[in-house]
Amino acid sequence: MNTFSSSAPVFDLESTAFFGRSFDEYLRFFRFSLSDFTSRTVLDVAAGPSSFTAGARGHGVEAVAVDPLYGYTPASLATHVHLDYGRMHARMREQPERFRFRSFASFDAAEFDRNAAARRFLADYEAHFAHDRYVGAALPTLPFRSGAFDIVLCAHLLFIYAHRFDYAFHVAACRELVRVARKEVHIHPICGADGRPYPEFERLRRDLGAEGIESEVRAVDYEFFAGTGHAMALRAKTRAFAVGQTGLVGAGVCAAPA
Repeated sequence: MNTFSSSAPVFDLESTAFFGRSFDEYLRFFRFSLSDFTSRTVLDVAAGPSSFTAGARGHGVEAVAVDPLYGYTPASLATHVHLDYGRMHARMREQPERFRFRSFASFDAAEFDRNAAARRFLADYEAHFAHDRYVGAALPTLPFRSGAFDIVLCAHLLFIYAHRFDYAFHVAACRELVRVARKEVHIHPICGADGRPYPEFERLRRDLGAEGIESEVRAVDYEFFAGTGHAMALRAKTRAFAVGQTGLVGAGVCAAPA
């Protein structure tokens, strides 16, 4: 059973924002419908203060969220939300030319939606952290057995922070996401924070393919900032890949919580 701790993992907020989106926004930028999650387990990696897991659970979906900051008290996370949201929203308004209002009518609408998502996350986190709905961990190592979840999601971490995480990290992170996924991994977006394609994207796909991981780029009907109109799906060609890639298998690591 998890307990709140003042010695939670270090998280560099100067490099990676504690910022989140709503369940409905996840559906849009991953090109999902609620029926896609029926009778499936879902993991949201680097979830931050997103309300995807709270929303999914509200619809009866078995969802779990992972983030390095989980383990801090709700009050501490609320402070992180206040600071990072203020900083992120201010930066957005300073650079309006980078944004495309296909998903929100205005900055005000986007800000309202993200703030509402954070409030729902904080309430759900306080109520369900002790139930293992929110797990403190970070890529490229996740504390779950291979194939623990049907679908694994990772939004606004890979590629976005390419200036902070090197190519080796991206390969290891993708490999780990596939390891814990029984069916597919979905990553959004596939560009940098500047909206430009990740420079090593095709190399990454080739290297993953050589390891038995198939990749597919999918257009999505969503674009908040320029370049975010695509997502990537990953899947292991055989489950033997996932089972063979880590010493965690059979070592008593977490399964998808009930």
